[in-house]
Amino acid sequence: MRSPADRLIERMQSLLWEEDVSSRPRPLQWLVWLLRLVYVVIRDLMDGELALRAMSLVYTTLLSFVPLLALSFSVLKAFGAHDFLQPMLLRFLEPMGAMGTELAGQIMQFVDRMKVGVLGAVGLAFLLYTVVSLLQKIEAAFNHVWQVRKLRPLAERFSNYLTITLIGPVLVFSALGITASIMNTRLVQHLVAIEPFGTLILSASKLVPYVLVSLAFTFIYVFFPNTRVRAGAAMVGGFVAGVLWQTTVWLFAGFIASSTKYTAIYSGFAIVILLLIWLYLNWMVLLVGAKVAFYIQHPHYMARTPVRMELSNRMRELLMLHVMHRIGEAHFRNRPPMTLDDLASCIGVPVGPVTQVVEALLDERFLVEVCGNDAAYVPAREIETIRMIDLLNAVRRHNESFYLNRKKIRPLAAVDGVMEGLQSAWERQLDGMTLRDLVVSGDQRSETSAS
Repeated sequence: MRSPADRLIERMQSLLWEEDVSSRPRPLQWLVWLLRLVYVVIRDLMDGELALRAMSLVYTTLLSFVPLLALSFSVLKAFGAHDFLQPMLLRFLEPMGAMGTELAGQIMQFVDRMKVGVLGAVGLAFLLYTVVSLLQKIEAAFNHVWQVRKLRPLAERFSNYLTITLIGPVLVFSALGITASIMNTRLVQHLVAIEPFGTLILSASKLVPYVLVSLAFTFIYVFFPNTRVRAGAAMVGGFVAGVLWQTTVWLFAGFIASSTKYTAIYSGFAIVILLLIWLYLNWMVLLVGAKVAFYIQHPHYMARTPVRMELSNRMRELLMLHVMHRIGEAHFRNRPPMTLDDLASCIGVPVGPVTQVVEALLDERFLVEVCGNDAAYVPAREIETIRMIDLLNAVRRHNESFYLNRKKIRPLAAVDGVMEGLQSAWERQLDGMTLRDLVVSGDQRSETSAS
């Protein structure tokens, strides 16, 4: 006999994943959707992959934190706003209590003594490398969340990273400066003196830091992944991450205030241990928000069991034909080159599987990448010279290594006969067909069906 708790769990799982709630009242539909989102995010947390990514980012942050602050300090100093950096650092380390204040002072002293202008070419190159390596790790972590397997091209990566490093501090300073200016205007000051406007304005001003944190998370979710992230999905993820971050601040500050034994246990290492824990929690919050944004943009991934986009041989060949047809048609019709997002939208599948096929076609030199606002793809040569049998052979043999390929397997007449028969059947069926023939035949079929 099942217990009432087991029956309740079974009923809840049936409601979440098996029953069609589209005909139910709208509040119930939203509740089921929210519960599904919470379920898949918690499941991904329990999987452990996000924790590994967060720990990796903690290590890289420790190496790059001071160089990043030094670079930002130099940029803000040029605008006469370098004194703005310490309050931000104090705000970030505030949950660590007195140790956070002490650590912020030590870091600022070290940064203040570091003169970026006198480091020399080698020293400046190393400083930039450590900063870029941190940003590259962040991009790799977000690419994993968004199931993107490829980083940006090196030149684009370097320019984007320097942009966020050099211009980011100025934008944050400008946003806070504008907020302070608005609060000091005569109109606002006059409204503050009138109730209930005064209470409302003061309450709203306390929310400004949290709004800025959520906006910062939203910007990160849009900027860092090497894919197109919709603004709505990024905003929802940024809001969730902002709420989680503030909750984490309260909980961690309460833990520090209530715990008095950690200094006795770790002695002088206590501040390092607490810093590691605090950095880890911050990265986990950031990655959880990214997961939320991913599921908002790709709700078909919200399933009872994890969706693994592993391609079968048949699906790999089918996707290859679709990708080459779309790219070949755009080239044939003199349309703009297609991006990964364009291909995924046209074909009707997520970006991940399309990326796998495009990478295989790039490796086999059937496609080339053209750079613009987003990486796009064109045929590597004229489409009338690309034979369909060559495309199929290339995608079938892709990723065969020197140590494991067809030639390494001992000959067996029966098996070899089947393989040769299949190859002959492919060649007879395609019989010199090119990519241009595929594109033109698609147009002819469309005209026939229309008539």
